[in-house]
Formats: sequence, C-alpha cells, structure tokens
Amino acid sequence: MEVIDNLVSAIRTHHDSGSFSLLPQPLALLATALYQLGRYEPAATISRFAATAFTKRAFPEIGSTIDHLREVLGDEAYEALASTGASMTNAAMTAYALEQIDGVRAELLHEDDAP
Repeated sequence: MEVIDNLVSAIRTHHDSGSFSLLPQPLALLATALYQLGRYEPAATISRFAATAFTKRAFPEIGSTIDHLREVLGDEAYEALASTGASMTNAAMTAYALEQIDGVRAELLHEDDAP
C-alpha cells in the first residue's frame, strides 16, 4: 500500500504542477506494478504513454514489462491497448492511472479483510 500511495502522490504532483515531462516516470512504475499484479490490459494501456526515451533510460524495466505484455496479450492486443493510452491527454492518462490505482487499492484492502 505504501508503494501505491507514493505513486498516487507522484502522479498527482506532476500533473497538478504541470510537470508533464516527469509524469511518465511514476506511470512506468505503475505499468510494471500492474503487470506484476496480473492487470495486463491497464498495464499495456499505460505502458506506451510512460515509455519515453528518458524513462526507458531511467527505468529500463519498462522495456521488459512491455516485452512480457506483448507475450501475454499478443502483439495485436498489446498494440491496440498501448495506442489507446498513447493517444490520451495528460489529464486523461492521470485520471485513468488513478482509477487503476483505486482498483488495486480496493483489491488489496479486500484481501486484507478476507479471513
């Protein structure tokens, strides 16, 4: 949950301050986290938006995440999802990312409440 909270803070801070060139960095971390949690479609949707030249150098794991998403989803499905994300505005991607985080948070809290 701490990682999720930090991603929320970073995404909101970059968006709200207008630091759109820095927004892909926490999104790359989110895409990888979503992939690791088995949320492949949202991970693919965020991945291309997040995979800037700078982010790829700073966070090379985004490349392997994309490669794995292509394997799991297939090239055609990956491309459709990634293209959707790449065409989003900064505001739309921020809203989408925060929605995905809310879903993960709810799932994790539900798991904690299970007997």
